[in-house]
Amino acid sequence: MPHREQEAALLRREIEMLMAERQALLRVVGAATALIASLDSKRLPVSAVEAADVVATSINRLGEETLQDALAAVHAEIEDSPASA
Repeated sequence: MPHREQEAALLRREIEMLMAERQALLRVVGAATALIASLDSKRLPVSAVEAADVVATSINRLGEETLQDALAAVHAEIEDSPASA
């Protein structure tokens, strides 16, 4: 039985570590999403536009729930602009 308890404790620590890492990643994604949404691509250098495009493409591949969690992690809201409505 002690072996099973050790395994359970190890798994519990691993899950806690993964959840903390997920929260950190959600904060990064949320901040990146807010930053990308606020950029005016016409005013950026080409290299910055290319980097922003990579980030935006990656963000767009996330599920809706994950993206909402990321925005909530940094207390950000993305508003639709009149051009995209």
